[in-house]
Amino acid sequence: MHSYIVNASIQIVPLAQDRHPYLWVDEAIAIIEASGVRFEVGAFATVLEGTHDAVMQVISDVQEHLYQKGCAEWITSIQLQVRSSGDITGDEKTAKYQLANLASW
Repeated sequence: MHSYIVNASIQIVPLAQDRHPYLWVDEAIAIIEASGVRFEVGAFATVLEGTHDAVMQVISDVQEHLYQKGCAEWITSIQLQVRSSGDITGDEKTAKYQLANLASW
């Protein structure tokens, strides 16, 4: 895969009953934070931004962590946007809305 910047969102939905699901989500976010990939935590998903290989590695690392730590079952929803000819950034897609939102404050 190319080395342009891609966007992905990842949502972890733990189905495990052994502890509160947010604790599993917190651990997943800690893996993302430690990765060095740019990210933004949202209410329903976390958006990742980096090279395809780096982003896919983070997604894989989150899955492996949940497995290794004994999460009994979970659903992972992933969206991935790739542009063949160059970078695709979250700022490119949302800047006009962020400015509008600031103006409404």
